[in-house]
Amino acid sequence: MENALELRGLRKNYKHFTLKDINLTLPMGCIMGFIGENGAGKSTTIKAMLGLIRKDGGEIRILGKDPYADRSVMEEVGLVLDSGFFPPEMNAKQLGKSMSHIYKRWDSEAYCRYMERFQIDTTKKVKEYSRGMVMKLSLAAALSHGAKLLLLDEATSGLDPIVRDDILDILYDFIQDEERSVFLSSHITGDLEKIADYITFIHEGRLLMSGEKDSLLETYGLLHCTMDQLEELSPKAVTGYRKSDFGVTALVSRYRIPGDLTVENATLDDIMLYSIKGKKLSGKAGF
Repeated sequence: MENALELRGLRKNYKHFTLKDINLTLPMGCIMGFIGENGAGKSTTIKAMLGLIRKDGGEIRILGKDPYADRSVMEEVGLVLDSGFFPPEMNAKQLGKSMSHIYKRWDSEAYCRYMERFQIDTTKKVKEYSRGMVMKLSLAAALSHGAKLLLLDEATSGLDPIVRDDILDILYDFIQDEERSVFLSSHITGDLEKIADYITFIHEGRLLMSGEKDSLLETYGLLHCTMDQLEELSPKAVTGYRKSDFGVTALVSRYRIPGDLTVENATLDDIMLYSIKGKKLSGKAGF
């Protein structure tokens, strides 16, 4: 079975920023969380994937096709963007009719079912919806034209936990036939810990890690110790550390430190924080 998404050496050059050598693979039937701080290059990566900006190097394959050479593959991609992209004066009913002229496989019945499930008033204009309703409307549209890959860019940010949980349930249901996948860019790493199979983490335009979420969470942990104890470890074992009045906390690779040291579980937030803001031991540390 072909992969849902492949990036190989993706590069984009700007005057003050470079997206360099981004490599990732999203298998079919899986969810990938895409994380990184503001300005890390997440939106640039997504725009390049969609062909909205011209890449300066590398290869992109969506469902086995090059989206730059074959735009027909975009029929099978469902988009949910942070800002939304529907005309504010249009209502959901009018939007459904408009979409039927855009997508060859538009399913009006499925769209109506999502309107009922999401309790969306189809007579209200888009501008009258709450942010949560706009995101649900976007998701309904993305799910109603036979998409095999859902691509969501910060679609759950700013939503209350109830709405987010509902959306996560929908995404989980979407991949159950193992013939569809989800690529989810989000700052809310707790959501990704719930449903993601894979995590890709970029920082300052460079890939820090990309792999199975469970493997990453099993590999990295938090060590509480003294500075003297930390300095006895190999720099390769320590991704980053932070000092406090109570000692030192470090993000470490469990498999590179002595077995007599106690390591606590780390979250994706911890991995991001200590990778980006943590101090390094002398030598090349981490990943």
